Amino acid sequence: MRLPTSRSIRGVRNTWSSSNGIELFLKILPLGIRAGRNLCGLSYHQLRLHDAGGFFKGQDSMTPIRSSINSSLWFDHLSRGQAPSLRLFCFPHAGGSSETYRSWQRWFPDQIDLCLVHLPGRAKRLREQAFTQTTPLVKTIADYMAPETAGPYALYGHSMGATIAFELARELIRRRCPAPLHLFVSGRCAPQCPRTQPRIFDLPHDEFIAELGKLNGTPKEVLENPELLELFLGLLRADFEVVDTYQYDPAEQLSTPITVYGGLHDKEVSEESCRAWKEQTSASCKVTMVEGDHFFIRTPTPEFVAAFRSDVLSAVPASRTQEICDSK
Repeated sequence: MRLPTSRSIRGVRNTWSSSNGIELFLKILPLGIRAGRNLCGLSYHQLRLHDAGGFFKGQDSMTPIRSSINSSLWFDHLSRGQAPSLRLFCFPHAGGSSETYRSWQRWFPDQIDLCLVHLPGRAKRLREQAFTQTTPLVKTIADYMAPETAGPYALYGHSMGATIAFELARELIRRRCPAPLHLFVSGRCAPQCPRTQPRIFDLPHDEFIAELGKLNGTPKEVLENPELLELFLGLLRADFEVVDTYQYDPAEQLSTPITVYGGLHDKEVSEESCRAWKEQTSASCKVTMVEGDHFFIRTPTPEFVAAFRSDVLSAVPASRTQEICDSK
C-alpha cells in the first residue's frame, strides 16, 4: 500500500468532511512530522519502519488491540457541565464516525451533554479491529456504559447507529440498568421491517466498490482512489457486515418514548417504515420527516436542527428543567 499523494489529499479534503471519516487518514499525517521526512512516497511496510508513534501496530495481523482500554476511549463528553440534566449518547452510521455530531453540542446549553460513542476501527481507535456482528458490539458497549446510566440519559443513532442504540437500550434494560429516558433514531426503518437492501459486505472487491457508489455514502474521490480506498475498505466491510447480518429478535416492547427522523428523499427508508417504530414501544412514538436523502444529517437543515433541539430538551426530566431555564 502506498499513501495518497499530497495532491489527492487536498482533493478529497475539499469534498469529504471529517464527519464522513477522512479524519482516519489525516491522523496518519503527523507520522511524517515525527519522522522528519515526507512519507507520501513510502510504501506501507516502509512507513511502519518510521512509525514513531506505533500507529500501525497490529494492523498486519488485524488482532484487536484491547490493552488499557477504558471508558474514555468509548465515550467523549462534549459538555463542560459537571452534572448534566441529560446525557445524549450518539452512535455513527456504517463507515462513519461519531465526530459527525461534535458540532451539534452548540445547539444545546451546557446542561445537555452530547456524548460521542467512539466505536473500534475508526478515528482515534483506528488501531483496533472493528466489530462485525451486532450482538458482541452491543454487549461490549453495555459493559462500559452501565456505570454511565446512573444519571438521566438518552440514546441517538443514525442508520447503523440507530440499530446499535435500539439494541443497546434493550441490553441495558436486560441488565437491570436504568432505562434511557428517550430513544432518538434517524435514517433507519423499524427493526422488525423486512430488509430490502441486498447483502454486500462479502461481495468481491469490484462489486463491493460498485455497491458503495450506489449508496452515495462514500465520496467518489475516495472510491476512485485505490490508495485512499485501501485505508477504509476493512472498516466499510466490517460495518456492512454488522448491517447485513443483523437479526431482529422480537421481545417485550420498550417503555421508552421513541422519536424518529427520516429524509423525505431517502430511497432506503420510507416514511411508512419510520412510523413502524411505534411497534417497538408502549410509550409515545413521534415521526418527523425532513428535507434530504439518507444522509441528511451531514448538512442539517434549520428544520431538523430546530426539531432535534426541541425534542432533546423535551426529554429532560421535569425535575431538571429548571436548571436549563436558570442557565438562559
